[in-house]
Amino acid sequence: MSTPTQLEQLHLVLGDEEFLVERAVSTVIAQVRATAAVAPGAELPVNRLRAGDAGAAELAELLSPSLFAEDRVVVLESAAEAGKDAVALILDAAADPPPGVVLVVLHSGGGRAKAMTGSLEKLGAVTHPCAKLKSGDIIGFIRGEFRTLGVRVSPEVVQTVFEGVGSNLRELAAACSQLTADTGGKIDVAAVQRYYSGKAEVTGFDVADKAVAGDTAGAREALRWAMLRGVPHVLLADALADAVHSIARVAPAGRGDPFRMASELGMPPWKIKKVQAIAKGWTPASVGEALRIVAALNADVKGAAADADYAVERAVGRVSLLRQL
Repeated sequence: MSTPTQLEQLHLVLGDEEFLVERAVSTVIAQVRATAAVAPGAELPVNRLRAGDAGAAELAELLSPSLFAEDRVVVLESAAEAGKDAVALILDAAADPPPGVVLVVLHSGGGRAKAMTGSLEKLGAVTHPCAKLKSGDIIGFIRGEFRTLGVRVSPEVVQTVFEGVGSNLRELAAACSQLTADTGGKIDVAAVQRYYSGKAEVTGFDVADKAVAGDTAGAREALRWAMLRGVPHVLLADALADAVHSIARVAPAGRGDPFRMASELGMPPWKIKKVQAIAKGWTPASVGEALRIVAALNADVKGAAADADYAVERAVGRVSLLRQL
């Protein structure tokens, strides 16, 4: 039987982004399977159980050494909702897992058992961050997917994938993999648009780009398609806010060299150049008003408005009318 180190035996999957959680658990299982002592022809035993449902006897059985000297993985789900007694049982097991047993605890980061995460980390748990990503973080996720696939792509390609596919991590991961396979790793903007042009015109970013460019009719039409496709209100609001905040940062800096401005503004040169072309139609007063609109929209789509559809439509229309063509 293999004898994993204490660090390898205890894993904390922290966060509630379903795709990342599934990937983290699958990765741990694959790593254990690669070195596990399992009877010929047998599968690695993987036991999954809701943490709150784990009784003392059941947990003791799951975490006891195998009679056949085989390794196993025990996955305890929904640990954030575990009661006091279950938390105590889990921490006791985590403090001294028996040889061959790898314990994986899935915790959202909140809930009534929030303090459990700190205790597991102190016990040496390998932490796998799986929190839901914000819009800005998704760009990094796409870049990381290509890096993992051994492919180098430009910032424009990463942005085009984001705008063409959306923010669903599962779909993004599949798109990166498919693009890599179909192009032999030679991915440019044209290739992304060729495969995902059907979606590009209905993303929140397309709506936002048209709105800040003053294309009211185009923004409203794109918004209707985005809503029909089911783009969440929060993502539409985030995209509009990102476009307005980009103008607020670039406009005061003027028409300088995008490459020299990149580090100061914390934005890629290509994006600065794109915003510079739009910013000339904005004044300090109109930018200030647009910032107020997107701030109010952020609250509206998170429950403040009775009709989120109307709130987004109104905000997009108001922002688009602020730019002087």
